[in-house]
Amino acid sequence: MSAIKYPKNRWAWVEIDLNAIRKNTRAFKSLLARGTKMMCAVKADAYGHGAVECAKAMASAGADQFAVATVDEGVELREGGVTQPILMLNESPVESVATLLEHDIMPSIYTTDFAFAYGEQAVAMGKVGKYHLAIDTGMTRIGVLPEEAIEFRHSIDFHRGLECAGTFTHFATADVIGDWDFKQQARRFEDTIVALRQAGFECGLAHCDNTPGTVLHPEFHYDMCRLGIGLYGLQPADTTAPRISLAPAMSVRARVTRVVNPAVGEGVGYGLTYRVPKPNIQIATVPIGYADGLARVLSNNMDVIVNGARARQVGRICMDQFMFAVDVNSVRAYRPAGRVERGDVVTLIGRDGEEEITADEMAARRDTINYEVVCNFSQRLDRVFV
Repeated sequence: MSAIKYPKNRWAWVEIDLNAIRKNTRAFKSLLARGTKMMCAVKADAYGHGAVECAKAMASAGADQFAVATVDEGVELREGGVTQPILMLNESPVESVATLLEHDIMPSIYTTDFAFAYGEQAVAMGKVGKYHLAIDTGMTRIGVLPEEAIEFRHSIDFHRGLECAGTFTHFATADVIGDWDFKQQARRFEDTIVALRQAGFECGLAHCDNTPGTVLHPEFHYDMCRLGIGLYGLQPADTTAPRISLAPAMSVRARVTRVVNPAVGEGVGYGLTYRVPKPNIQIATVPIGYADGLARVLSNNMDVIVNGARARQVGRICMDQFMFAVDVNSVRAYRPAGRVERGDVVTLIGRDGEEEITADEMAARRDTINYEVVCNFSQRLDRVFV
């Protein structure tokens, strides 16, 4: 386990390995042909990993552009010193167009009202507003329908304040090999790009492949690929795991704040859902709870690592804390961890010695995906970059 300087105000933190971020960025960059650009998604604070720091690490490893989900996320990157092009992956309220232009953040566009508001503000500020046209090829989330794309461009292209810098779509099933819906989306996007160009419209950078698409469907790399979860060392699907090796960048750790040896039969936590079954059971308290993103549904259904061995979490996870049990005499379910003491480091996600708990393991216990697990760990937890 890394030797780090612990945060002084709270014995709980998220540890980010920037070398892993760079390694993963280079791994994806190696899949792209020369001249094909790489857009890195750092929305949701880089999937919980720290947007500015991760963006700079990615840029040093070959990232060409960045993608965010909100105006404020783009502003944070600019104020943090990120200079590469930034795309916001949706439209924002029309009241935000001045902020977009001031910070050189390109919006996605798919409604005329937003396009005109953006173009008018660009003219008023003496600028040209670059944007990417979103095409809805079957995700049914955002975008102009393929059959309406040419008419839409006709309706806004007269505006001297607008410039199309890209055209894109998003795949719903890029991780499913041989999927009919994926093939249909890909065909619709290709037909739309061809039709727009034949009609005389500049499409800018054409892009459609997301993380699984980049790995599994190189035939659709086009001018740029958009990478997300894989940059942080997490596989988007089982189908991509054999194709690319990735290094997880996030560990979640804390230090024990209290250790007791309750009598047999004593309960632990709200509702007393766990009771001490026999002597020599230690109950240790850890200062992370569901307000930090440790889902309450994991109560009595997760492990932690302490002193290189697994221990079982017990009782209901509280808002700010949880407890785990160590049987210092047990040699059955888990290797004995020995006696736990106040200040010992506890790993919720990450590696300690030969043991490792992954975001995928936690996701499986929660019946969700690794994306949600890493995004959930909140800003109450300091990010420590190693």
